[in-house]
Amino acid sequence: MIRRQRTGEHESVKVTFVIDEAAHEGPVSVVGDFNDWKPGAHLLRRRSNGTRSVAVTLPAGQPVRFRYLGDGGRWFDDSDVDHLDGHGGLITL
Repeated sequence: MIRRQRTGEHESVKVTFVIDEAAHEGPVSVVGDFNDWKPGAHLLRRRSNGTRSVAVTLPAGQPVRFRYLGDGGRWFDDSDVDHLDGHGGLITL
């Protein structure tokens, strides 16, 4: 699941990336063009409601491509994107 929330200045959007805790056994990070596809830069944290999430503030109006990367090199996608192809998910902010 992806939550999008405009910030006070409306020039950026707070994007919260959320996955079910059971989606992967070990650590999971969201990687994409906003963090130069650097694993571990945005690690999803376990929440008490059975999910993992991380929030990232990004420029409004920009497309964002991303994927999730689990421990052991397992890549997976979010079905809650605007477009999904062989390069990952794409959302427009």
